[in-house]
Amino acid sequence: MLNRSILSGDSLIKTYSKRNVVNDISLNVRQGEIVGLLGPNGAGKTTTFYIITGMIRPNSGTVSIDGEDITDFPMYKRARKGVAYLPQEASVFRKLTVEENLLAILEMLGVPKKERLQKTEQYLNELNITHIAKSLGYHLSGGERRRTEIARTL
Repeated sequence: MLNRSILSGDSLIKTYSKRNVVNDISLNVRQGEIVGLLGPNGAGKTTTFYIITGMIRPNSGTVSIDGEDITDFPMYKRARKGVAYLPQEASVFRKLTVEENLLAILEMLGVPKKERLQKTEQYLNELNITHIAKSLGYHLSGGERRRTEIARTL
């Protein structure tokens, strides 16, 4: 069902010192869609993104996944529902291998060991990084590091 909205923000407002930074923004992301937020500096793109990921709370409005209101959920609970933030700066554990980086995140999320191993193999394959699975984070190129970070967010 490609038309079902799985992530939505409804009437999002964020104010700092009486200044509206996000003013009544609504958005719907459907299954399979890739969405970008475009606009000039100061338009509220980053703040809207931070509201959706749970980094900051809106003054009003709601964020929902599959119709469930997650506005009050902390970031880790949103991540368990599939909403994650991948920062621009490097976030790979540099002294762990690519495989260990993935396993560490899955363990932190409470995924059972057998499933962790399966998911790690799946993500390594999906992002075409099986050939670097045993490489330490500090040996990775920029592109390899980024693909490892993307795999960790999955």
